[in-house]
Formats: sequence, C-alpha cells, structure tokens
Amino acid sequence: MALDEQSVGATDEWYTPPHVFQALGCRFDVDVASPGREVTPWIPADEFITERSLEKNWPGFSWMNAPFGARMALVQWLEKFCRHANGIALVPDRTSCPWWQRFVPLADLVLFVAPKIRFIDKHCQEGKSPAQGTCLLTIGTRGVEALRRAQGRLGVLMTPIK
Repeated sequence: MALDEQSVGATDEWYTPPHVFQALGCRFDVDVASPGREVTPWIPADEFITERSLEKNWPGFSWMNAPFGARMALVQWLEKFCRHANGIALVPDRTSCPWWQRFVPLADLVLFVAPKIRFIDKHCQEGKSPAQGTCLLTIGTRGVEALRRAQGRLGVLMTPIK
C-alpha cells in the first residue's frame, strides 16, 4: 500500500492500479502486503496476506507493495523480500537513502516507472500525482520476465551492478 503524500488528508491507503499488473502480464502466488482480495480484486494473486505478513512464510512468487509511510518500516519489508528472493516489490525511488543503496544492488532488475504511478483509493479513484516516483525491483526469473514485458509500457529497466 503506497502512501500518496499529497492526499494524506483524505486517506493514507493507496493501491497499485490495474494497468501496472496488465503491463507485468503475470500472476503472483501471493500479495504479501494486501488489504484483501475484496479491496483490490484486480491484483492477480492466488493468496492475500492481510496481517502479520513479516511473521509468515511467503509461498512462491510474491507481489509486495509495502507501506511507504512509516519511517524505516520499509527496511523490514525489504529484508524479508530479499531473503525470500522470488517476487516483485514496488518501492519509492529514493536513490540517496541508505535502504536504497543496501537493497537495490541485491535485485536482479530495477524498472524505474515513468510517468509516476497515480495510485488509486478503495473506490478506484486516482489520487493526485505523488511527490516521489517509484520503482519495481525484482529477484528471480519470473520477476525478470515480467519486468522485461513491462518495460515499454511502464518505464526504463536497469540492471544493478553486483
């Protein structure tokens, strides 16, 4: 669940819109930071973890749009994502942050999303343009294939130097 900082007064929960998943052209085994299938039925996942995800095992190929808002909370999510090593994570593109410099080199590919994703609320209404851009990080073969499919529609691919 991304945080659209310009719309915080109305809600702090913003979801990845359907066009992102259409561009990726894949199905996930699990959405690990989900509000639930009933809130985001367009997310192509077989399972939706709605609570205590960091304490649970993640089965198979995962989608992760972890909360952006809590300071340093993203580090915990990225630690688990990198240990799991099979999925796609949507993160803010904060290249100067220590977490970025720690975790992005562990990814197999990074897709810098352009233009910025206009996240949607629970009624599928677009928010204002977010303050920061986003990237999709992937680890694993299925994620690499999905980001390559999406690059022409969602942005520019880069391979981290390991």
